Amino acid sequence: MKKRILLKIGSNTLTKETNQISRGKIEDIGRQIAALKDDYEFVIVSSGAIAAAKQFVKLEHNGEEINVKQALAAIGQPHLMRMFQESFRELGLFSAQCLLSYSDFENPKSKANIKNTIDILVSNNFIPIINENDTVAADEIQFGDNDKLAALTAALLKADLLMIATNTNGIYTKNSIDNGQPETIPEVLGVSSLQQEVSSGKSSHGTGGMQSKIEAATIAQNAGIETWIVNGLNDSFITDAFAGSGKHTKIKTKDGQFSKDH
Repeated sequence: MKKRILLKIGSNTLTKETNQISRGKIEDIGRQIAALKDDYEFVIVSSGAIAAAKQFVKLEHNGEEINVKQALAAIGQPHLMRMFQESFRELGLFSAQCLLSYSDFENPKSKANIKNTIDILVSNNFIPIINENDTVAADEIQFGDNDKLAALTAALLKADLLMIATNTNGIYTKNSIDNGQPETIPEVLGVSSLQQEVSSGKSSHGTGGMQSKIEAATIAQNAGIETWIVNGLNDSFITDAFAGSGKHTKIKTKDGQFSKDH
């Protein structure tokens, strides 16, 4: 039976820390999924709709910033999905869009519908690409860059692993950051020991920061799911992590089952 991987991709990964979405990065992700698809099934939670819109438009507005971001998300989401679909299709991969909001996770019927739909997509070799439904909800725009959404989805889908792609080599020790020579924490059991190491800084494109990733890992841990925080800016970051190469942080659960099986 294939392992189910919930892959969360942040805006900084998709833009490669530039001002526009990188097709090359989307192709890099697709190539890795294609190489791993015999052993793993992937569900993607992807940010990047606002960044995609900013490539095409600059909105004139008199409203609040959050409303403008919601409008940009509505413009950018179709462009983002088109880039995924085109890049993945060239690699023989099929994708589907799913837009969710937090209220969906509070309603038992909605939760069942989400799980059933995604299970059917995956069983038919479609890769669900999930984003927050930003026109009706703005939680992740404001607070989390889809980190929490990814964790809740991983728990709902009973994923075997939550992999969060960001712009660092995992979580660094606080002392090493203070010294200007970041040192990755390779592995911990649970999240409690990480709290004192993490600052609340935000990333340039995303709205998250390492704190939101710790909160996501806590949700995953409570569901018995291991979390890996990897550097999505690196080529082959998924396959390298599975091969045990490259610097990243593993936040293990008590039984450490994914790593044992893996």
